[in-house]
Amino acid sequence: MRRRWYGPGGAAVVVCVAVSACSSLSERRDAVETEVIRFEQALDAGQHDRLCAALAPATREELEQSAKSGCDRAIGQAVEEEELPAAGAVREVDVYGGQARVVLDHDTVFLARFPTGWRVTAAGCRPRPQQPYQCEIKGR
Repeated sequence: MRRRWYGPGGAAVVVCVAVSACSSLSERRDAVETEVIRFEQALDAGQHDRLCAALAPATREELEQSAKSGCDRAIGQAVEEEELPAAGAVREVDVYGGQARVVLDHDTVFLARFPTGWRVTAAGCRPRPQQPYQCEIKGR
């Protein structure tokens, strides 16, 4: 078995790839956190059009079908009926490929990456022991 020696240039390539992978993860985390902050600000301000724009397609569709109305009206009903608490500060951001979870003081939000950017797949989520999260706004 022959060993190949790539020299210092090979090591530099490995370092560059490792560094760019880390910055990519950092950039994804920042983008996810920014999207959640925008979502929570729109929620606090009652800006239903911005909330609808932030939702993933399946989440928006589920919300509209459940309420039997358009997204603006459906999200307004969901917010009022569910009495979603003020989310508070971001405590943790986890990104796994094209999926993300953001834990806030009083909420957990899940997102997915789409060609148009990060979109909310579930919000108003609370953990349950030994079970999936219970979410007030969610897709299928």
